[in-house]
Amino acid sequence: MLSKAAIRRLRDLREKKNREAAGVFVVEGGKVVAELLAAGALSEVFATRAWLEKNTVPPGVAAVEISAGEMARASHLPTPSDVLATGQMRRPVLRDGDLSRGLTLALDGIQDPGNVGTLLRVADWFGLDRVLLSEDCAGLFSQKVVNASMGSFARVNAFRVPLAAALSADNLPPVIGCDLRGENVRSIGAPADAVIVIGSEGRGISPEVRGRVTRFVTIPRFGGAESLNAAVAAAIVCDRLRNP
Repeated sequence: MLSKAAIRRLRDLREKKNREAAGVFVVEGGKVVAELLAAGALSEVFATRAWLEKNTVPPGVAAVEISAGEMARASHLPTPSDVLATGQMRRPVLRDGDLSRGLTLALDGIQDPGNVGTLLRVADWFGLDRVLLSEDCAGLFSQKVVNASMGSFARVNAFRVPLAAALSADNLPPVIGCDLRGENVRSIGAPADAVIVIGSEGRGISPEVRGRVTRFVTIPRFGGAESLNAAVAAAIVCDRLRNP
């Protein structure tokens, strides 16, 4: 049974300022909790008896049984799940020279948390070395981002940075920007080192970041759609880089 103070603590984590102050993120739902447990990214699990009987919580992770009523009071979702978990926020530091090695996905102003989470999954799927998020992207530790990433959140090295400044570093590999007026993406080959920049669906790549792009590419269009979802576009470009 959870105390009123414990339920209040979990409810308070609905607000970003409280999550930041505590240094923890929150996630709900059986599948994503299982993924993050397997990745060693969680520190506490609050679950109904039915969930705990069907799932194994690793040693070192606190497991607390709660009732459906307590879950309804603690949950951050309109329809409560049978499991809620918290984990420590991990903020790796981008070091000088990191961007010169391997493949980097840079997100410029992607404000939809579902898109950010899906882009983390894309980076994970294609084995990219890191993801950069501009300061105006959706928060990396928001529950919608964590849930949409389906575990990739814990496997991808993600850095929140002033993006234009990061792309001004010396000795960068090609910086490839996705733009409707770019050259055919099929022409880029498969560089071992590159930065792929994805802008928001509405505005595209910001002017500050555009000035750092060394090559613009586009995905040939055969129908009438005005644009592609940012995550879909990123997946197609990453596939070309991995499979020229």
